[in-house]
Amino acid sequence: MRMYDIIAKKRDGGTLTREELAFAVNGYVAGDVPDYQMSALLMAIYLRGMTDAETAELTDVMARSGDMVDLSAIQGIKVDKHSTGGVGDKTTLVIAPIVAACDVKIAKMSGRGLGHTGGTIDKMEAVPGTRTSLTQEEFFKQVNEIGISVIGQSGHIAVADKKMYALRDVTATVGCIPLIASSIMSKKLAAGSDAILLDVTMGDGAFMKDLESAVELARQMVAIGTAHGRKVAAMITDMDKPLGRNIGNSLEVAESMAVLRGNGPEDLTEVCLQLATNMLMLAGKGGESECRAMAKQVIADGSAFETCCKMFAAQGGDISVLQDASKFQKAKYSYELTAPQTGYICKNDVEKIGNASVLLGAGRITKEDTIDFAAGITMHKKLGDYVKAGESICTFYADEEALFAAAEEMYRSGLVIGPEKPALPPLIYARVTADGVEQLNVN
Repeated sequence: MRMYDIIAKKRDGGTLTREELAFAVNGYVAGDVPDYQMSALLMAIYLRGMTDAETAELTDVMARSGDMVDLSAIQGIKVDKHSTGGVGDKTTLVIAPIVAACDVKIAKMSGRGLGHTGGTIDKMEAVPGTRTSLTQEEFFKQVNEIGISVIGQSGHIAVADKKMYALRDVTATVGCIPLIASSIMSKKLAAGSDAILLDVTMGDGAFMKDLESAVELARQMVAIGTAHGRKVAAMITDMDKPLGRNIGNSLEVAESMAVLRGNGPEDLTEVCLQLATNMLMLAGKGGESECRAMAKQVIADGSAFETCCKMFAAQGGDISVLQDASKFQKAKYSYELTAPQTGYICKNDVEKIGNASVLLGAGRITKEDTIDFAAGITMHKKLGDYVKAGESICTFYADEEALFAAAEEMYRSGLVIGPEKPALPPLIYARVTADGVEQLNVN
C-alpha cells in the first residue's frame, strides 16, 4: 500500500477503506508519512468530502491512535458533553454539577481556550489551588464518591488528532465538516463515556456561521457516535451573542455559580437547563418534562451548587471564592466603554468581543501565552438592548491600563447602534438525534 495511491483515490472522489485510512493516519503518527503527503490527503478530503461510513472509520482510527479510556471502574452510566466553543460559554461548570446532582456520573475531560473561545480548564484553574491533572486512580475514585470530576485532556488521547489539527491549521483545511466531526468525536470516543451530548454553537462567535452547516456537523457527529454504540444527541445553540454577561475566567466562574444558586442570567440559565435536561434524557432518567423538573429541583434545593463545591474541593480548589465571588482576586484597573449615540444595539460581533477579552489578557493568542484570570469584560448592554449616548455598554478589567485602547478598538469595530430594535435569534435552534432533526426555536 502506498500513500500516493490513497491520495490519488480520494483526489478522484473515491471512498477510502478502513485499511487505507489506518495506513495514512497511523503512518503519519509514526513519522513514516511526511507532512506534505498528509497535507495532500487532507486537502483532497476537504475538496471531495467523505461518506458517513468513511468518516466513522476515520474517527475510530484517530481515536485508537492513543489511549482508549476504560470507564468501567466507575459505577453507573457516564454522560459526557462537548461544546464546539464560543464566547462566554461557561455551560460545563453549570450543567455538569446539575447532572451529577441528579445521580448521573460525569467523568469529563475538557480543554483549554485558544483565540477568542474560552476553555473549561482555564476557568477551573481560576479557582485558586484547583488541580486539573489527576491520576486515573484519583479520577475514578472521585467520580465514584461524589459523582463528578472534570480534568484536563490527556496528551495521549487521540494522538493523531493533535498532529492532524496542527497541519490543518496551516493548510487551510480546518473548515471541513467531516474533519471537524472526526476531530471532535475521536476524542469523545477515546474518553469512554456511554452517552454524549453535543452543543453545536452557531453564529458570529462560533465556527459554524449558519444553521445548515451547524445541523450537518451535528448530524455527522451523531452518526459517528451511533455507529460506535454510543447514545448521542446534539443541540444547535446560538452564539450571535455571548451567554450571560461575563467574559473572562474568574468572571465566568462567578456567573456560573450564580446560575447554580438560582440567580444567574436568564439566557445562560435557560441554555443550561436545556442542555442538562438532554443529558439526563440520554442517561435514561425520563422524558423531557421529567428531566427538566429534576434539573430545576437540584438548583432550587442547593444540591447542584453543593456538588460543584465538592468537586472543586476534592481537586484542591479554594471553594470560598465559589461561595463569595468578591473573594476572587480583582484586576488592578477597570474601564467603562460607553455608547457613542442613543439607540438599539443592532450588531455586537461576538468574535470581536472575544478578541477584545483576549487583548485584555483573558485568553491566549498562542498556546504558550499565560492568562490573567481576573481580566475580562462585563456586558451591561447586549444585542437588542436600548442604550443612551454616554451610557456604559460594558466594563473592561485588566492589570495594565495600556491594554484598554486596543481592546476598545476591537470591541467598537463590531458594534452598531441604530434606531430600530433588531430581531433576536433563538437561544436554541434545534435538537439532532439519530432519528433526525427537531426544530425547537427556544427563546
